[in-house]
Amino acid sequence: MRVRVLGCSGAIAHGCRTTSFLLDDNVLIDAGTGVGDLTLEEMARVDHVLLTHSHLDHIAALPLMLDAIAARRLASGAGPVKVHALPGTIAALKVHIFNNLIWPDFSAIPSTDAPLMRFVPIAVGEVLQVGGKSVEVLPAVHTVPAVGFAAHTEAGHWVFSGDTGRNPAFWERINQMTVALLVIETAFSDREQALAQRSLHLAPQMLAEELEQIGSDRRYPIYITHTKPAETGLIMEEIRRFDLAPRQQGASRHDIRWLSAGQTFEL
Repeated sequence: MRVRVLGCSGAIAHGCRTTSFLLDDNVLIDAGTGVGDLTLEEMARVDHVLLTHSHLDHIAALPLMLDAIAARRLASGAGPVKVHALPGTIAALKVHIFNNLIWPDFSAIPSTDAPLMRFVPIAVGEVLQVGGKSVEVLPAVHTVPAVGFAAHTEAGHWVFSGDTGRNPAFWERINQMTVALLVIETAFSDREQALAQRSLHLAPQMLAEELEQIGSDRRYPIYITHTKPAETGLIMEEIRRFDLAPRQQGASRHDIRWLSAGQTFEL
């Protein structure tokens, strides 16, 4: 499986695009502004969109992408783009986005029987079969209903935490998996730790405590995502600092790396 990082920033700025990953050429994990770097042909090949939650930085490009590819998808008879999300996320999209006020309701265009988009409810623990891939829905802890995802590959699981605060259930589950690569958010620096706690995001010291829950016999690359552009440098320095001096005596350093838009992983 190929994973292409379209966007991995916690906000927009020059060169910064918000969260979206393309699995092979037909499955999107989140639909942030990074989707805008795909060509029309690439967007039209997307059959499934898996959403972690309803916040704008993770869904901003979804309505625009659907509008851009509508004519191609309908003319080709490709069928609806399936948007897989928690029931609470689907409800938020119906009320606040696809409401014929902010954007057309593509779940009823051109008709409810043959729409451009179809919502598919998901649940934590469910294993989805989408676009020839097996993707498990993982727990997340956020200010709105939220999940992470783990996509099975020959090399192990590609794991994405989604937006989350402290999340023991997440670690319990992935410690049972063979993990090839973990993508985990760290939205704020330690000076903004109170804001991180209130908004249910991670800051470096909170991340350090979360990583202590990784099984002692497990080691895999950990990629940091969702940093705020104004704080990225500070967040990176704070993470380097804690990883140089593990909190637990005898603990080894983690293999922590920095995610960037444009990276591609072959798993």
